[in-house]
Amino acid sequence: MIRTEEVYKIGKIGKPHGVKGEVTFMFSDDVFDRVDADYLVLEVDGILVPFFFDEYRFKSGETALVKFCDIDTKEQAQELTGCNVFFPKKLSDRADDELTFDELKGFSVIDTAAGGKPVGVVEYVDDATENILFCVRTPDGAEVLVPASEDLVEGIDPEKREIRVSLPDGLLDLA
Repeated sequence: MIRTEEVYKIGKIGKPHGVKGEVTFMFSDDVFDRVDADYLVLEVDGILVPFFFDEYRFKSGETALVKFCDIDTKEQAQELTGCNVFFPKKLSDRADDELTFDELKGFSVIDTAAGGKPVGVVEYVDDATENILFCVRTPDGAEVLVPASEDLVEGIDPEKREIRVSLPDGLLDLA
C-alpha cells in the first residue's frame, strides 16, 4: 500500500484525449521525465494507486498526453479525469529537504515580527498567479492570505511543520 508520506503531488489528470485511452496530464513538476520511472501514482477514490504508462508526449511546458497501461478506451480514461497525480519521493531527484507547495498544507504559520505569535494553519497554497499566497485559517476561524514572498518567509521547519514569517504591521488586518 502506498502511503501519502511516500509521495508528493505533481499534477492532475484532465480530460481524455482521443478515443484510445490517452489522457491530458497537467503537471507542476516534470520529474517523471527527468528520472527513470515507469509509473505515476493516482489518487482514485481516496486511494493511492500506481499506474504504469505505455508512453507520454509533451503538449506544452505544463501539459503532457499520457497513455497508461490497460486504459484503452475513452470511457476508461474518463474515469481518471480529475485524479490528483503523485510521484514517489524515493524515485525523485529533489533534495530531501525540498518541499512542494502541496506539502505545506497543515503547517503552522508563525509571525516572528509579532514575537512568535501564531497566525494560523495553511489550508492551501494559491499559486495560480505570480504572487503565491498561503491561505491560512486563523485560530478564530477566519481565512487570511499571507504572501509566500522570500522577503517575508524567514524559514520553514519540516520537522516542526512551521513556516516562520515576518509580516509587516497591518497585513493581517486586510482580511
